[in-house]
Amino acid sequence: MKYSEAALGRTFIIRLEDGEIFHEEIERFAREKGIGRAFLNVVGGADRGSRLVVGPEQSRALPVNPMVHELYDAHEIVGTGTLFPDDEGNPVVHLHMTCGREENSVTGCVRSGVKVWHVMEVILVELLNATARRLPESATGFKLLQP
Repeated sequence: MKYSEAALGRTFIIRLEDGEIFHEEIERFAREKGIGRAFLNVVGGADRGSRLVVGPEQSRALPVNPMVHELYDAHEIVGTGTLFPDDEGNPVVHLHMTCGREENSVTGCVRSGVKVWHVMEVILVELLNATARRLPESATGFKLLQP
């Protein structure tokens, strides 16, 4: 285990609008507001065509080949995640979202592009006094959190 401490900073209440791409809008907002690190909570709707990374094709194979699932229609969603800078200082969202419609549900990472269906509500809590960031890890190709 690796860890570091942070303090709570500003809290933002954000409403994303129809057609916006979740991670792109949050990363843009973070750049505009000078937010380096944050915790995210989200609820709302994801539109058809939204894409989630739903796991690797093979659990321990390298390189990692992600599987992507595309939503077939509008889904109710809830998600939680983080925002930390990468090795170039860019804010990067890492958020997992569960999407449900009737008796069907799927959970995955939003990095492939989740499109807002009418509205998504986001609570973003800034983390201060922290140096954690995402750095490239050669074996997996991921940018992993380094607390």
